[in-house]
Amino acid sequence: MRREPWFLGITLGLCLATAGWGATFGRVVAIGGSASDLALDETRGVLYLANFTANRIEVMSLANNTIQTSINVAAQPSSLSLSPDGRFLVVAHYGNFQSPNTQTNALTVIDFQNQNSKQTFLLADPPLGVAFGLDGKALLVTTKAFLIFDPLTGVTITIQTIADMVAKILPTPAATYPPSVVAASVAVSADRLKIYGLTDTFQFRYNVTTKMLSGFNYTSTPAMGPRVVSVNSDGSYYLAGWGLWNPNGNLLAEFPDPAGLLSVGSHAIDSSRAVVYAQIPSSSATSATTTEPPVLMILDSDNLAVREKLQLQENLAGKSVLSSDGRTMYSISDSGLTVLPVGSLAQSPRLLSSQEDVVFRGSFCDRRVTTQQILLTDPSGNSTDFSLSADTAGITVSPAAGVTPAAVRITVDPTVFQNQKGTVTAQLQIKSALAVNIPSSVRILINTREPDQRGTFVNVPGKLVDLLADPTRDRFFILRQDKNQVLVYDGSSYNLLSTLRTGNTPTQMAITFDQRYLLVGNDNSQYANVFDLETLAAVSPILFPGGHYPRSLASSGRTVLAASRVAGPKHTIDRVDMYARTATEMPTLGIYENDINLNTVLAASPNGSSIMAAETDGTLLLYNANVDTFTVARKDYKSLTGPYAASSYDQFAVGSLLLNASLVQTRSFETGSGSPSGFAFVDQYAFRTSAPSSAAPGVIQRVNLSQAASINPTRMAEAPLLPVADSQPFTRTLAPLYNRNVIVNLTVSGFTVVAWNYDAAVIPPVINALVNAADGTKPVAPGGLVSIYGSALNPISIATKDIPLPTALGDSCLTVNGVPLSVLFVSPTQINAQLPFNLEGNVTMILHTPGGVSDNFNFTILPAAPSVFSVTLAGLNAPVPTIIRAANNELVTLSNPIHHGDTIVIYLTGMGRTNPPVDAGLPAPFDPLAVVLITPQVELGGVALPLNYAGMTPGQIGLYQINAFVPRWVPLGMTQTLKITQSGDSTSMSVRVVD
Repeated sequence: MRREPWFLGITLGLCLATAGWGATFGRVVAIGGSASDLALDETRGVLYLANFTANRIEVMSLANNTIQTSINVAAQPSSLSLSPDGRFLVVAHYGNFQSPNTQTNALTVIDFQNQNSKQTFLLADPPLGVAFGLDGKALLVTTKAFLIFDPLTGVTITIQTIADMVAKILPTPAATYPPSVVAASVAVSADRLKIYGLTDTFQFRYNVTTKMLSGFNYTSTPAMGPRVVSVNSDGSYYLAGWGLWNPNGNLLAEFPDPAGLLSVGSHAIDSSRAVVYAQIPSSSATSATTTEPPVLMILDSDNLAVREKLQLQENLAGKSVLSSDGRTMYSISDSGLTVLPVGSLAQSPRLLSSQEDVVFRGSFCDRRVTTQQILLTDPSGNSTDFSLSADTAGITVSPAAGVTPAAVRITVDPTVFQNQKGTVTAQLQIKSALAVNIPSSVRILINTREPDQRGTFVNVPGKLVDLLADPTRDRFFILRQDKNQVLVYDGSSYNLLSTLRTGNTPTQMAITFDQRYLLVGNDNSQYANVFDLETLAAVSPILFPGGHYPRSLASSGRTVLAASRVAGPKHTIDRVDMYARTATEMPTLGIYENDINLNTVLAASPNGSSIMAAETDGTLLLYNANVDTFTVARKDYKSLTGPYAASSYDQFAVGSLLLNASLVQTRSFETGSGSPSGFAFVDQYAFRTSAPSSAAPGVIQRVNLSQAASINPTRMAEAPLLPVADSQPFTRTLAPLYNRNVIVNLTVSGFTVVAWNYDAAVIPPVINALVNAADGTKPVAPGGLVSIYGSALNPISIATKDIPLPTALGDSCLTVNGVPLSVLFVSPTQINAQLPFNLEGNVTMILHTPGGVSDNFNFTILPAAPSVFSVTLAGLNAPVPTIIRAANNELVTLSNPIHHGDTIVIYLTGMGRTNPPVDAGLPAPFDPLAVVLITPQVELGGVALPLNYAGMTPGQIGLYQINAFVPRWVPLGMTQTLKITQSGDSTSMSVRVVD
């Protein structure tokens, strides 16, 4: 935003949010009138509340939150401020009565050190607000001027006049509240060095130290409501209405979809906790058809990401202040005042779920009823009630009601979903009569698939809106819009590498042509975020013109362009200056007007030659980097939606259309497979995805661009994210990774990884060997971790962190005697899995893949087959057994030998069944501990060691441990034999023992 000496015209605009039902937070204090302003006097232990309609100042005790007395003052006390030394309370009176009534605009000074004496001064113009600075003088804002008032002398000095300010006239219609009458707010930072204000037409900043005043005009749709200003401790940012601003008047973030009501809502900034407390009614929650209760949001103070929502007893209705310790928030509300113990929230009843998503992975190997567990807790430790209900048949919960803490079992009957070959999404609603927060529902994802469906999905909770691969680094990026985050994933392990914070409501990403920076556009911020791709650190963002919100960005070899939502008569394409980190509205798009549809996306060709713009109204534009202008503009369609992409060979794709260098349709793709979702050019061919619905299997296919012919359409494990007409008509859900090993798809549950050659002819899998996963020997036992080796076991390598472990991973599933195995890792040549606990003796393993069914692989499961894990340490030639000295919690080695009197912990697998029993694929319990049924014998140097524990390691899957004591009569030596024997099977290793 360009600066001007005094006022600068800007325009503001918006987007979407919701609320819920439950108990309430805070205490309401009724005052028998309408409150207009408040001031906190912690030295005297009171709060002053201006009762606008009762012509008095209510004095509330902070000790018991009751009105202890009232101070009668002149009519319509509209704003007030307490001097830094606590001596003076200055009260402004709004008396802008229409002739022939007499105007009663005035200023009252109450001197607490002089027997509460009062002196009232008439004002020529209606006062809008007053605030004391650190210098002991008050800044008074009227409709015509900024004044400095000295309460000691009563002298008023004009420092700046105001033009074109129209004040509300009294009397006013019934049910008009003070914020709608005064229509202004003034607030000061905690250090009292910065004063900010908001009126109907301008915002301003006053620097107490330099005596400098600056401001800017604005226009806003909807109105800047609530009409409240809140300032952080040092004045480096502030909230005004529904916007978060920096001192220069640049909009950092805004609340989505505000109703713009001047007299409903409030906010306060807690700098010590870096949070904002706010009630900002949304337009969707204030219509005549909704009855949702008021909600206090707790948000991050940098980008207004919502942390938690609390239910209020009534609407807040004006200014809020925090106590100096940040423990109590005092807010003007409908009845007068609401006292909110925000610092004691940790002790208030709340309800939280341990998981956002619960994933059920069925497969052609496993048609059993499956159960998973979530924990419902109250962080305060209270026993808080809950009730649960699923919105989809075939899902049951137990218990469906109770009190926290509670382990809730969610059970899915696969027969209900057997005809759905994709992922069904259900919601588990959580309610409570006592919890003050609004618990988020838990998303339940139920996937059933057949052998021909390709890919493995990785669960990522939240609202995911964009996918982008790094063209030179083995990673990819996903935008999580509901948390204002970029999620960075490793392209080989698919593990989350980093989480980057964005502006409010991120919409689309782009990578600069020099491949140095990741850019993120935001729908509710006038900044685009910039991240260094080498360090993933946030660097200086890009500031857009006032009222411009960058929703889509693209980088050519010559420039970076952004399609911006603009709060005004038209939306525009802006040009970005990466050096100055600013953007400017392009005057024209070549010979065409710079007037685009709200829903416009940009796609840059990888070679930097061009940028295509696609609009939902059917318009297509093309920027040519060689001539630095737009050379094509067409409107051949009534509407456009779906995937969009640009190639390095002068071809473009939008929806089901293939376009040439003039954006003329050359081919159309089939639509029989469903709505198109993803499209990606690779050299001179392409990949595309589609699905008939979100619960159906997705379809991925190669495309012959010369004919627009689909090659080997193949079903995926689940559907890609499909276009949503109003909120997300364009989708980017497909990203081939730079090494051309896999293709990542944004899908219903998160993302799905598909092998690059997913459509290649497949051969039946072959199992060659099965060994225990600890030391690679052949004896295995029930519940033990095993490794299976062979060929064509799975098309890609992928591990899972799902709990419980899935019985199908990638395109593979294993059974032993018909019982599905829980799988940890799959690859073309190796699978890591856990054996069931209920199998023993001679058994048969079969592997199912899209290539077919393996030949029978016969092996024996012994009652127990202890095998100790080993680890390779730097500087050692051979791996060492995983034995820990409890004395220092370090691995036993030659330099950290076992001592007499030590307790050692041995980690192993294959120790068989336990009491209580543990289901395969689930972690071992902490209480009670899962003790092995067959007690092992442990000898060191031929001496039996007393055992403190032998059983499964709590919280781990398939991992056991033995805790043993080393008595003083164990022989010393460099290579003493440690032997573990259980049910006739034994394993041995050498360790060093010293005194």
